[in-house]
Amino acid sequence: GKNLSLIRFRHPFYDRDAPVYLGDYVTFDIGTGIVHSSPAYGIDDFVSCKAHGMRDDEIINPVQADGVFAQSLPLFGGLKIWDANSKIVDVIREHGHLLHVEKITHSYMHCWRHRTPVIYRATSQWFAGMDVVPSDGGNPLRELALAGIEATQFYPQWGKARLHGMIANRPDWTLSRQRQWGVPMAFFVHRETGALHPRTQELLEQVAQRIEKGGIEAWQDLDPRELLGDDADDYVKNRDTLDVWFDSGVTHQTVLRGSHAGQSHFPAEMYLEGSDQHRGWFHSSLLTSCMLTGVPPYKALLTHGFVVDGNGRKMSKSLGNVIVPQKVADTLGAEIIRLWVASTDYSGELTLSDEILKRVVESYRRLRNTLRFLLANVSDFDLERDMLPVQDWLEIDRYALALTREMSAAVRADYDRYEYHPIVARLQTFASEDLGAFYLDILKDRLYTTKPDSKERRSAQCALYRVTETLLKLMAPLLSFTAEEAWRVLKKKTSGTIFVETFPGLPEAADEAALIDKWTRLRALRAEVQKQLEPARERGEIGSSLQAEVEVRTNAETASLLQSLGDELKFVLITSAARATRVDDASDAQIVVSPSPHTKCGRCWHWRADVGSDTSHPTICARCLSNLFGAGEPRTFA
Repeated sequence: GKNLSLIRFRHPFYDRDAPVYLGDYVTFDIGTGIVHSSPAYGIDDFVSCKAHGMRDDEIINPVQADGVFAQSLPLFGGLKIWDANSKIVDVIREHGHLLHVEKITHSYMHCWRHRTPVIYRATSQWFAGMDVVPSDGGNPLRELALAGIEATQFYPQWGKARLHGMIANRPDWTLSRQRQWGVPMAFFVHRETGALHPRTQELLEQVAQRIEKGGIEAWQDLDPRELLGDDADDYVKNRDTLDVWFDSGVTHQTVLRGSHAGQSHFPAEMYLEGSDQHRGWFHSSLLTSCMLTGVPPYKALLTHGFVVDGNGRKMSKSLGNVIVPQKVADTLGAEIIRLWVASTDYSGELTLSDEILKRVVESYRRLRNTLRFLLANVSDFDLERDMLPVQDWLEIDRYALALTREMSAAVRADYDRYEYHPIVARLQTFASEDLGAFYLDILKDRLYTTKPDSKERRSAQCALYRVTETLLKLMAPLLSFTAEEAWRVLKKKTSGTIFVETFPGLPEAADEAALIDKWTRLRALRAEVQKQLEPARERGEIGSSLQAEVEVRTNAETASLLQSLGDELKFVLITSAARATRVDDASDAQIVVSPSPHTKCGRCWHWRADVGSDTSHPTICARCLSNLFGAGEPRTFA
């Protein structure tokens, strides 16, 4: 077959030549291996002819939209294509070129609805050329769009490769559609050739003025003679509509630079939608903006997944697995919906079920209980009157401030990346572990037993106030109602809302890094002591940890760390007595727990030898007597 390539044959009855092209889609197992090629009526034929350099104006396309040959076609103009078949055979016979006629039955395309045969037909469409160099000599659309992608921030990052691949490999954008509804492409085209009317620019403006007054129906109702006069005999209204993605893709022009120009700016800070919009809104907005301005209409793109049930199935009424957000808000509260959204990784599918909502409710309850404790213990704290310089705070309070600063910085970085589920995890961990299981647990003794206006208690309240203020500001974007409610309690002297506040800027302790290192080690040692308390509790030797006395026998370094707290080590371990003893042999290292031989103080619950030392107050210890009636108990560390 290659010997026939590009040989030109004479048409059997028209005055023109027909070239021979080789095509991989033609095979020997069906027919002769030689077929006629109609590039206007078959995709394979079209691709083959274009690959061999055939220009669009060389492609013969005489069939009109109604299935009738154009009047300009010699011999068969005005005939329906199905009626013309027999007449074409007759003309070939008349010219002496007919060798054989036979009818065969074969598979052919039919309309699924009308059961009638259909043909492929190449039609003139409007395109946005991806690689066409503009008349002003600027960069082609594809280059502009790819450069725009490089300048855009993506959340999550994999969205960049996805959109880049689509733009890099896409063909020209077909802007026109053959639908009965949509935004019309209001052109007048020649009845036979499809060419635009020579006054198209002027006519477009006239049509636009009519649509501005009467809506799109003004185009539908328009009689072409009103604008074209006698030319209406040769021209018809273009029935094409715009691709709907072009409609949504120009919202940056109609909204950001149009109806809401005063309330927004171009480009937008962010476009956010489902992950399917890389092919849709993100895509078309990028192309239209690059056409008009040369840059993307957004600085960042955020894509999210879709909600599925607990088994990963799409929610559907037929499956009965739909969870209605309004129902959840009505029964559990809007904050539960907000917390579920924030705690879920939106870069993939978002799983939702009743069981998941129960866990969210429990998480919310723990956060709210932490806030209740914090607010209750700063209820008598006056910011202007009672706030102390950070350097005057007790060491563990400065450590709490350092932890809060560290957590705040991490959360703000997560916000900058639009990653919300790590924020929820950090807030929950901070509230339950750093605060509830450690700092607040130790702090209760100082809050409840020292003098109300003592430096020791005010130091604790200073830290609690800053912690509470920070927590509320950080959670406000996620748990808006809860944060606002708590903010009004915390800031009882002001009437402002939390939503006009900025993110926290906390004071920094001078020895912050050393504090974090020291107290991280102390927390680990405390955890070991708590493990050793459990067997004594299970044996019935002690009730609460305060009934115990502890000796930590350890190496020199660890002993020195524990001894640095002096008598306040017992407050960190929450025991009635605690001491650290140095041992040189690692085999001698151990934690010795013994029940206190003394009496329990009825006020501070510590077991002490001096309970009842004042006969006027026989149930309380000397420490409590000092806090109630004397100078008060001095503290340095905890």
